[in-house]
Amino acid sequence: MKRRALLASTVFLSLARGAAAQEPFPSRPIQMIVPFPPGGVADITGRPTAHVMGRLLKQSVVVQNKPGAGGSVGAALAARAAPDGYTVLMALSSISVLPVADRLQGRAPAYELDQFAPIALISADPTVLVVREDGPYKTLKDLVDAAKARPGTINYGSSGVYGTLHVAMEIFAGAADIKLFHIPYQGGGPAVAALLGGQIDALASGPSAAIGQIKAGKMRALAVWGDKRLASLPEVPSMKELSYDATFYIWSGLFAPAATPQSIMAALRDAARRTAEDPEFKEAMAKVETPIAYLDAPEFKTFLDRDSQRLRVAVERIGKVPEN
Repeated sequence: MKRRALLASTVFLSLARGAAAQEPFPSRPIQMIVPFPPGGVADITGRPTAHVMGRLLKQSVVVQNKPGAGGSVGAALAARAAPDGYTVLMALSSISVLPVADRLQGRAPAYELDQFAPIALISADPTVLVVREDGPYKTLKDLVDAAKARPGTINYGSSGVYGTLHVAMEIFAGAADIKLFHIPYQGGGPAVAALLGGQIDALASGPSAAIGQIKAGKMRALAVWGDKRLASLPEVPSMKELSYDATFYIWSGLFAPAATPQSIMAALRDAARRTAEDPEFKEAMAKVETPIAYLDAPEFKTFLDRDSQRLRVAVERIGKVPEN
């Protein structure tokens, strides 16, 4: 009798596991980790992406801000998450350089890039160099001249050491042959607040995080890192036209843990594609002046490999950064 009961129990558990394996995806809310505080580029892109993907998937996609270490804390959490499709990461271009930076600093990387599978590239924006509207710098030449006259005294903020905004400013500093003083923050949002509060002199920012303050007359944009002027800021010159070899784009992309099953990856990729095509999403991104630059996983992987190599060279040029 006991043997029969045990056999029945085993059969029941096997059937239950089989039913669970056939459970349609998604059948519960999905967590989208944004490894920066609210207000930065990843958050500004992540929230409308999560909202529209949730509607299309018929399950909530909940944004969880997990800032720290220039994005490493949140990225590491996503890398260690169960590969079941219920945790995705909205990362910036810095995802590919932070492991390189960790090794430069002599520590084990918090994660490795191959722990992630790309889902889709969502947006890509040339960075904008901004200062306070009431500050002393009216043009990029003013800033460069001041930095040459007082090397290392003009400071700038970023989203963290070796993060996207740090790398952008150091690419510019190298092209201009100037030395600036770097002050890292826990994300782009706090860095913007520091600039407005007078704690820092300058900042590299995604247009989406700064354009409202520019239009409100609180910030002045001195230049953009793109190959040409931004349609949303037509009066602001590009670094290229000012003769600085300092092109840089800040992008936002969706990732899942590398071992996520292909069937689930296919569902996430399809949802990302439909999100990029959705009128509500297009309207939301237009409101924050962020161009959609959708690429599906294979094309995104090619883009990522190329961009990672370029940024690795830039980070190695920065070298080891003294830690407090």
